Amino acid sequence: MTSTRPGPDWLADAVLYQIYPQTFADSDGDGIGDFGGIAEHLDHLSWLGVDTVWLNPCFASPFRDAGYDITDYLAPAPRYGSTEDLAALVEAARRKGIRILFDLVAGHTSDRHPWFLAAAEDPADHRYIWSDRQVDGFVASPGSRSGFYRPNFFDCQPALNFGYARPSSDEPWRQPVDADGPRANRAALRDIMSHWLGLGVSGFRVDMAYSLVKDDPDKTETAKLWTGLRDWLDRTHPRAALLAEWGDPAAALSAGFHADFFLHFGGVDRGLPLRSLWNNNGGTVEEFWHQDACYFEAEGRGTPQVFLDAWRSAAELTEDSGHIVLPTANHDFSRLAAGPRSAAELPAAFAFLLTWPTLPAIYYGDEIGMRYVPGLPDTEGSVLGPRYNRAGSRTPMQWAPGPTAGFSAAAPERLYLPVDPDPHRPDVLTQRADPTSLLHTVRRLIALRRAHPVLGASGGVEVLSAGYPLVYTRSGRYLVAVNPRREPGTVPLAAAVRALDVRSVDVRALDAQGVRVVDGELRADGFGYGVFELV
Repeated sequence: MTSTRPGPDWLADAVLYQIYPQTFADSDGDGIGDFGGIAEHLDHLSWLGVDTVWLNPCFASPFRDAGYDITDYLAPAPRYGSTEDLAALVEAARRKGIRILFDLVAGHTSDRHPWFLAAAEDPADHRYIWSDRQVDGFVASPGSRSGFYRPNFFDCQPALNFGYARPSSDEPWRQPVDADGPRANRAALRDIMSHWLGLGVSGFRVDMAYSLVKDDPDKTETAKLWTGLRDWLDRTHPRAALLAEWGDPAAALSAGFHADFFLHFGGVDRGLPLRSLWNNNGGTVEEFWHQDACYFEAEGRGTPQVFLDAWRSAAELTEDSGHIVLPTANHDFSRLAAGPRSAAELPAAFAFLLTWPTLPAIYYGDEIGMRYVPGLPDTEGSVLGPRYNRAGSRTPMQWAPGPTAGFSAAAPERLYLPVDPDPHRPDVLTQRADPTSLLHTVRRLIALRRAHPVLGASGGVEVLSAGYPLVYTRSGRYLVAVNPRREPGTVPLAAAVRALDVRSVDVRALDAQGVRVVDGELRADGFGYGVFELV
């Protein structure tokens, strides 16, 4: 069983912000983002209200999967800077009240990692999964060792051996979880985590956390692995946080993680709850996805019920054991501004994100409405299918007008990825000067969440109307309405009066755009939102 020690208190009201380091800010003019660039823009994050930053992998790598193929877990990639530069970034962020989380790629390395190069020459080395005969999905050895290895994602990412939940003497590559190779890898995870925690990092988001133990259909052995690491973390680094890429919060939190994300994959519904909110098939699309219209779309053909039911189930199963994270997007999935979704539709989405009882995670650039850019080249393994190019969500941060959007002093053709070619693309500088901009809206909503803590992750919620608009109360003290469709909508509030056991519904607007309460009726304009205090 995992430790009953509660998670770090700072995580309970965190506002997360994900940075893709390649394209956030370039300080040395080589066209690729770096630690110095991030440090130069910490004031932006502090001004916005962010207090926790998750960095995508920044370790040494040949970058055949954008850094998720690591050759040295204890050294940063030179293109981002030195260990000293990274330590300086962590310390500069700390001084501004911002914690840094690293992306821990726990399940595989690069095929150029010294561990793998040694294993490819030594039949007695079981740090990876090897078979003497061809097994479906395995890849031929590149070294003098005969046989085949198991990859975890791309062929260049050999799976580290954490054992099989159902070992077999007839299939000797299916080693038990307590064999020498799995034990060595568990010890290595602790060493890696200790190293970076010792340099001031506040925790980790664990890549493919669900996948470490193979042939583990109910994830029992995978959960044992992580609960063991969580117990060790509680004893040695009790202020550190462990976040999962699992996509199934109930499973991840029961396995010892402090938090897990709703994702575009994972769980019994294969990511449908998150996609039912945001996915309009205008960006990254898997061919096997089948879903009705998402809720946040202008035509108003969706329903929030798929998400609400999944969230309610997860919240009941994880009560008091950790947190559920709701992201705007990430490096593998479309941005909010994708396909036909216009800038006018984004404030309502952020109003929901920042007043629902989950931890919000803002993907860099979403706070200004950066869009998913279609038609980009395959860059460091970004293309996963005919309609799935992750590069569209990884374009350079748009800091200012100009040919490189303030991202870099390099010539446009030298950039890691092209900037959005739309001449009307948003940028931070322009939106900072406009108090009606999306950037200011997001900042206000974050400040509102902090000023009224029951709008955060721990406050209660009661849904009064699950249509257009979506109307809910928070802890019986605040009323929230979001209307993602183009057409207006109304909701009589008599039911709310009965549910809240108050004599009348009198409200004070805390932040409202196009939503008002008149004569006992909530009226929401198209794309409107409102946050009200009940008085």
